[in-house]
Amino acid sequence: MGIRSRYLWAGLAMALGACVQAPPPSPVSSAVSPGSECRSIAALIAFDFEGAPASPCAVLGERDFAVLVTPEHAPPINPSPWYAFRYESAGDAPVTVTLRYLGGTHRYAPKLIKDGGAASDLPVTISKDGTSATLRLPAGRGTVTAQELVLPGDASADLRRWSALVGTVPFSLGQSHDGRPIEAVRLGRVDAPRLVVLLGRQHPPEVTGAIAMRAFADHLALMFARDPALGQHTQVLIVPQLNPDGVARGHWRANRGAVDLNRDWGEFTQPETRSVKLWLDALPQGVRPVAMIDFHSTARNLFYVQGDEASAAQQRFLASWLTGRENTFAGYDFTIEPRNANPGSGTAKNWFHAVYAIPAYTYEVGDASDRAATRAAAAELAAGLITALDQMAQ
Repeated sequence: MGIRSRYLWAGLAMALGACVQAPPPSPVSSAVSPGSECRSIAALIAFDFEGAPASPCAVLGERDFAVLVTPEHAPPINPSPWYAFRYESAGDAPVTVTLRYLGGTHRYAPKLIKDGGAASDLPVTISKDGTSATLRLPAGRGTVTAQELVLPGDASADLRRWSALVGTVPFSLGQSHDGRPIEAVRLGRVDAPRLVVLLGRQHPPEVTGAIAMRAFADHLALMFARDPALGQHTQVLIVPQLNPDGVARGHWRANRGAVDLNRDWGEFTQPETRSVKLWLDALPQGVRPVAMIDFHSTARNLFYVQGDEASAAQQRFLASWLTGRENTFAGYDFTIEPRNANPGSGTAKNWFHAVYAIPAYTYEVGDASDRAATRAAAAELAAGLITALDQMAQ
């Protein structure tokens, strides 16, 4: 049995405790499942789709289940307890599922998808210490996820849409541990001297960042399609899912190699970060990164930007692009935090700034931020990007 398996089973024993020891009402089985499914005579909980982690589960009653939500490796930095499962039930009674967290506490408000419709918020009862959360699911069938599902196939569809607008072809920077392509697209000419790098989904559960990145790239692609002259002097590399294995496997933080990709910049031990580095190393002469934006999610809307280390040109970019706009977007206020966050820790923000001396920002979107407001603000911020680059160059 591997380290992770022992961790899961030990955690399940601790988290479920007396629940799995108490005799369930006959004829329900109390067997614990390692993550494929839990089934009683009345209901089923399953983890058999992309984006669902193989979570251990226990049958506590005919319509009562427990699911252990645990990280893919030892407790990660900034725990992001991701969960996803589908359920089926017979009859008209609801199904109860208790999420028990190991290595973290409840963070994401559950989403329910019924009959292929849009995701809706699902009521949840959270324990005082945040280590468990109980859901009552309506009878029938549905899918429950920590946030909306935005999977590798969705990122591929986005890339094709942007490609169709600007007439460039999506391409692969490399492959993940599982052999998934690290997909990207370029807006603008190959030899355009100014390069903007957009990165997304280094951390799989950070879906609101992905929502913002999609809207941001949508608007940029429209700008480049409407004004081909933009592509003469500026190009944009868009990498919407740098960690496709983690997204597909329902990881909290890491890639398939059990590494937090946003701590691997500089070391480049992982194929995902290394693929970006190799692409940058092969840029044509005269092409150079001028800005990098890395999309993430956290408790609130904010931008991590350079602090005292910012040059005068970088300060002009910040003043043109973000300063003074913190409270101007309807339903989307944000803060600007100018500091050298996580110094020496291998973040994309720090690496791009250190190597290229450019504005390198972490675009953080709140977990519960209004989705429509998030998209609208991202589009407006994208609209001002080129002007901010022009200001920096003066």
